[in-house]
Amino acid sequence: MRVLVLGGTREARSLADRLVFAGDEVVTSLAGRVARPRRPVGEVRVGGFGGVDGLVGYLDAEAVDVVVDATHPFAERISANAAEACRRAGVPLLRLERPGWSTRPDAGTWHWVDDHDEAAGVAAQLGERPFLTIGRQSLHRFADPLREHRCLVRVVDPPEILLPVRWTVLQSRGPYPLEHERGVMADVDVLVTKDSGGDHTVAKLDVAAERGLPVVVVRRAGTPTGVSVVAEVETAYAWVRAQPAR
Repeated sequence: MRVLVLGGTREARSLADRLVFAGDEVVTSLAGRVARPRRPVGEVRVGGFGGVDGLVGYLDAEAVDVVVDATHPFAERISANAAEACRRAGVPLLRLERPGWSTRPDAGTWHWVDDHDEAAGVAAQLGERPFLTIGRQSLHRFADPLREHRCLVRVVDPPEILLPVRWTVLQSRGPYPLEHERGVMADVDVLVTKDSGGDHTVAKLDVAAERGLPVVVVRRAGTPTGVSVVAEVETAYAWVRAQPAR
């Protein structure tokens, strides 16, 4: 099988491991937004495809048999492009997406919002020292509403914009154990995050629960219409192996 994995997540790397071991030809596509990404086994390409038309051309030129979209739950554009491109190219597509955090016992107490602008407005009303764990690409949405707040911002790579002078940047990469998060969050009074799911960064939610901190969570946009979704790598692996070659 010739498999295209739209990656950048731990689930994508795990799936590539399984498929390469089984003898499939796997190409993992990375967006190129992280300076030093964790690279999966198999072939790796970095950078976009040039929109839907570019992805359709790639699927045809490379004779891709199946596509697995295992991008981050908030990589909405590539997921939408993959759905349309696979429909046009006649290539089977599966979405591999880790479950979110909405089933946690404390999730009912969180401030759920639909986008980053709403998250910034809510956070501005809840505390003076917000902990922003929303990724560097969305920081511009928080700059004006939280300009006078003493925000602690955690990112993997340096921000691409000039941040307010009162903000503090913490550059690091997870996973983050509980004791680490207790130290980092000792002085914050509100947590702002996305419903990314998984356990790499879940400890911050445990600390927020321990301290009774308000939590602002950006909801996921949802999967494109008509795309099947699975939550487990094993299920995605079985699906790929069951597909006929083109």
